[in-house]
Amino acid sequence: EKFYERSNSFALFPTTENTFYTFSELKEKIVPNQTDKDGNLVVLYTSDEEEQHSYIHQAKEYGYEIVKLDTMIDNHFIQQLESKNEKVQFKRVDADIVSNLIAKDAAIESVLSKEQEEKLKILFENTVEKNKVDIELKPLSPTDAPIVITRNEFMRRMQEMQKMGGGSPFMFGNMEEKINLVVNTNHPINTKLLEEDATHQEKHIKQLYDLALLSQNMLKGEALTKFVQRSFELI
Repeated sequence: EKFYERSNSFALFPTTENTFYTFSELKEKIVPNQTDKDGNLVVLYTSDEEEQHSYIHQAKEYGYEIVKLDTMIDNHFIQQLESKNEKVQFKRVDADIVSNLIAKDAAIESVLSKEQEEKLKILFENTVEKNKVDIELKPLSPTDAPIVITRNEFMRRMQEMQKMGGGSPFMFGNMEEKINLVVNTNHPINTKLLEEDATHQEKHIKQLYDLALLSQNMLKGEALTKFVQRSFELI
């Protein structure tokens, strides 16, 4: 506790832009753009610039500042900072689609009808592994990705802490993490999917899903081999 109090004045947070801020300087810098609709200040961070490059790029498009927290102790450090600073939240840059990371009041309308959305959701449910994936349809910008995979910030953080021996194995040790699959209802690819025959729908959904997994470095083994083969066929 004493070290924490003293270190606040000199501990520096590096950003992906190679700038450095104390925590008070960082908060002052991001308050205008990274305060959500409930008044929470959201600090975005990356644990691996290479693996999370696409998510960092999208966040920068929104003008967000991303700090680098890439050491083993940082999960515990984040917990400490959140407990000491009211209405401050840390979110890894790949924890959600970029428009959800810092919730604002602005709403985007879907170009699909309710019937079309239901049909699209059924198509994805019938193609991906339902027991491992939570599927959510969301109207995003047409320039955003057609589908995005995210991992729940709380569960991912707790599981990483558990691996280091910092959490209860009874709470998280045997709990299989489900990934979130967000389908962009405003992307032209998903509109086109509804017009295709069943064979092309299945093949294209598998390709989209594998691309989303690949962006999270979660596509491995046989699934990766099938993805490469399917890519050649589609080309």
